[in-house]
Amino acid sequence: MSERRLAAYLVSPSLIVIALVAAYPIGYAIWLSLNQYSVIHPGLSRWVGLDNYKDALTSHDFWSAFKTTFIFTIISVTLELVLGLIMALLMHSAFRGRGVLRAVVLVPWAILTVGTAMMWKTIFDADLGFANQLLKALHLPGSHTVWLGQNGYALAVMIFADVWKTAPFMALLLLAGLQVIPDDVYEAAKVDGATAWQRFWSITMPLLKPAILVALIFRTLDALRIFDLPFVLTQGANGTTSLSLYAYQQLTQNRLIGPGSALAVLTFVIVMTVSFLYIRLVGGNIRGLAEET
Repeated sequence: MSERRLAAYLVSPSLIVIALVAAYPIGYAIWLSLNQYSVIHPGLSRWVGLDNYKDALTSHDFWSAFKTTFIFTIISVTLELVLGLIMALLMHSAFRGRGVLRAVVLVPWAILTVGTAMMWKTIFDADLGFANQLLKALHLPGSHTVWLGQNGYALAVMIFADVWKTAPFMALLLLAGLQVIPDDVYEAAKVDGATAWQRFWSITMPLLKPAILVALIFRTLDALRIFDLPFVLTQGANGTTSLSLYAYQQLTQNRLIGPGSALAVLTFVIVMTVSFLYIRLVGGNIRGLAEET
């Protein structure tokens, strides 16, 4: 028996269980999205086909949530990659207290996202928040800013909170990649007279690319599904409504079961499409880079 066939036999039970667990809710959501339900008479519905999807795709609110989601994803993931790489390099360096630094850096990631959102909501409170009090104490402009009550500022706070919490996760993944780079490569580069920047750019970055690509995949897909941060911080007000939050609002708050289910399915399709593109465009690079390494 070939190793490929043996591997397929070993993972097939888990894949079957996952398929059964995921198939029913996905199929039921698709069924709900193809019907229109009465908000007055429970259980009363009629078949509308793809009308709910047409309404969603022609809705300004949907495209606004789509734009917000991708702006949030691009900015937050980029910042997390840069900060995560810096933290990973610091944690990988040999110095006294490195273990303490690793523990401290990972604390924000260990906190529940809801707790993180509540903390930053309090910090950026317009009246009693620490941010405005600090600006006032330093005699800096903006001490009366309503951070969560204005477009732009609210999204910036949401991005800041997400970066604070999730950059350590990115650092952890990149640190794992740094750990497997042989020290002999750096020693040989030092003997050849390479500077610290040359060693970083010519050795660390190329050998770290597989870990970077994996970290980007995880964080991008997670950011596209963001729900808890905007829900706790602003309830989606002032330009912070994500696709997941918009679907939730339509489904539960407005009791629009059909349109809300259609939005949930569209969000699922968008995330799956991004996943597929990552796997097709980036997956091969990960395998190739790993083999070269």
